[in-house]
Amino acid sequence: MENDFSAGAERPASTRILAIDYGSRRIGLAVTDELGVTAQGLPTLHRSNKRNDFDHLRRTVKQYAVSEIVVGLPLRMSGETGTQSDKVEQFAEALRSRFKLPVHLFDERLTSVEANRVLDETEMSGRRRKEVVDQLAAVLILQAFLDYRTHRD
Repeated sequence: MENDFSAGAERPASTRILAIDYGSRRIGLAVTDELGVTAQGLPTLHRSNKRNDFDHLRRTVKQYAVSEIVVGLPLRMSGETGTQSDKVEQFAEALRSRFKLPVHLFDERLTSVEANRVLDETEMSGRRRKEVVDQLAAVLILQAFLDYRTHRD
């Protein structure tokens, strides 16, 4: 696969972070504003195959001048990993390899639950809801990551 960030290529200075809610059918996406302060949802990526998925992500990284990526890590309520966690870790490693950017795994427990709770309040229809729940989960992952970073320092 072509790497747009090969040696010698100038990457624009940016503090934008891309968040990914990785799923088997859809990938929820969110990105920070240019100052790296707030999370904004992007259209959900409907997965087709690995090549198309990474091409879409490559274009997103380039379009938003992303400097790092955070991927939601689905842990069990006990905090232990499972099959889906292993898949996410493999996906994160593929992102690191392809984009040569820092990729952080961040606990996403309850983000889908919270996204569905928020959407319950809007009384959104089933089909539209599927489109938005992954995007909203990515926004929640990113906002939680930003809050964690702010309070960690």
